Amino acid sequence: MANIASAKKRARQAELRRQHNTSLRSRLRSAVRDVRKAITAGDKQSARTVFQRAAGVIDSIADKNIIHKNTAARHKSRLAARLKAMA
Repeated sequence: MANIASAKKRARQAELRRQHNTSLRSRLRSAVRDVRKAITAGDKQSARTVFQRAAGVIDSIADKNIIHKNTAARHKSRLAARLKAMA
């Protein structure tokens, strides 16, 4: 454990940041799961709506550097391909 005041503060800040990042990452996974669930349900219109919402969440999390921008693009691309394959 840290003994110096500045190190204690950094440890507190790091813990808060870790918790925040974890909640954002959870939002990302939930959004992706919702899209996959809508696609397997077979309702293309609702799947498209859920995908648009998820794309916003994915972009938002990538902007905050929680995930890399290429990872975000890959997630969106794969979901879009699944959505397109529903036809």
